[in-house]
Amino acid sequence: MHTAAVVGTGLVGTSIALALTARGVTTHVIDRDRHRVRIAAARGAGTPEPPSAPVDIAVICVPPSEIARTIADHQKARLAKVYTDVASVKALPHAECLALGCDTTALVGGHPLAGRERSGPLAARADLFHDRHWVLTPTSETSEDALNRALELVSLCGAVPVLLDPPEHDRAVALVSHLPHLMASLTAARLLEGEDQAVRLAGRGMRDVTRIAAGDAALWTDILAANAAAVSVLLAELTADLRRTADALARLTDGDPEQQHGALADLTDVLRRGSEGRARITAPYGGGGMGSATSLSVSISGQDRRLERLLDDVSEARVDLEDMAFPDTPAPPHGAVELLVAPDAARPLTDALRERGWAVR
Repeated sequence: MHTAAVVGTGLVGTSIALALTARGVTTHVIDRDRHRVRIAAARGAGTPEPPSAPVDIAVICVPPSEIARTIADHQKARLAKVYTDVASVKALPHAECLALGCDTTALVGGHPLAGRERSGPLAARADLFHDRHWVLTPTSETSEDALNRALELVSLCGAVPVLLDPPEHDRAVALVSHLPHLMASLTAARLLEGEDQAVRLAGRGMRDVTRIAAGDAALWTDILAANAAAVSVLLAELTADLRRTADALARLTDGDPEQQHGALADLTDVLRRGSEGRARITAPYGGGGMGSATSLSVSISGQDRRLERLLDDVSEARVDLEDMAFPDTPAPPHGAVELLVAPDAARPLTDALRERGWAVR
């Protein structure tokens, strides 16, 4: 890949452009918002000038409802040889592309599963996709050349490719992305009704549960509307669980010991199933579940890299260590230390420690 165009300079689009530019790909950034283009270009994401010839690939980074029309317009203008997108819904945009007469042989749906609470080009990072899953959804019309080019894009961005068909993708993200976002928003909305003293008591648990609720409301309305069928099924199932839980809690206030015993059993079952479901989440590359640990090796050589300071910085990052070991010699305070953390905490801790000047691998 020598040339690329990124259409849409939000968080994801600018991060892709930064990653491609860092790998030596001549990248053109395109957006109707000239202010965002200027910021993206100033950050080194690429050139704001249009390409003089069709680029190797165009990455369409606009909301799901705009994907098909954007692809149709740019195919008509011969922007690129191959097209992909980053929308978190795949079946509906593909159907709309077919309806508009797009050349779907040169089209591969895509969805990088990475993001941040912040949005826009100022929040973009070239390493946003490192070791993250990036779903590609080729169809029966997709050419081999188009798929290979999309796979090269994923590789250049440091992500891990996953191939699914569009409906399978939409069912999967409804479960692991769209429903959690909706539940985080509903939970966070309860804070609007809470008394000030109650809200002031909100700690790490509430912050973790509601973190993704800070996303763009208009964008998420677009996403949920495009995947309404899959999300509504899951929401109906969750509603049944909520009713069962509410009923169990109501029975606990009943004076009947037998009713209370059954309610406690139902409540325990709900919490147990949640714990078992959480344990199914795996680390990147299909590693172990939450019961296993990921190892981070941190260099602590030098007089200013004391073990005490490292543990203070881990504490500041609000990450719990599973264990620690000293695999290298000499022993601390020099050499290296191995930190063992839950797989989903490895990335946040690595980022936090690197920001504090530690060498982490």
